[in-house]
Amino acid sequence: MPRIVDFNDVSTAGLESSPVADALAGLRANEARYFKNKYDHVFTVDSAAKAKKTVAWVHRILEEERKIIIESPPLEATAFEVDNIRWAYVFYESGLSINVMYTVDNPKKRAVGFKLSDGMDVPAELADRFKFAKQKSKLAGTIRGSFFVIKGEY
Repeated sequence: MPRIVDFNDVSTAGLESSPVADALAGLRANEARYFKNKYDHVFTVDSAAKAKKTVAWVHRILEEERKIIIESPPLEATAFEVDNIRWAYVFYESGLSINVMYTVDNPKKRAVGFKLSDGMDVPAELADRFKFAKQKSKLAGTIRGSFFVIKGEY
């Protein structure tokens, strides 16, 4: 049963094994607030074990597009579609969050985004490949993010 992410009462449920659990929970809550405000969508997550198809889809895109293999274990994931955009999120034990924005009808608007929780180091598999910009969040502290455009069909 998917769990609703509450952005008013931030919880580390499902993320307890992360060394930056509080910051990762804030990052997850930040995403939940964004989708509620922009799309009136309720953001839910499942354990990575229950969301294997979503994790596999995200990992396939990373591998085929950029030969990236994430070393940290996934903790939670979600997939949904709003406004003709297929979204997928995977939250990792290291504090990394990866999202895929995949427009159904416009192949020019497809991307993979990386967000780093406050207090975590840039993962070695991303460090030499991406520059990370900073943004402030009331829920997540300082978020560092980067992205790349998806060229293939998935």
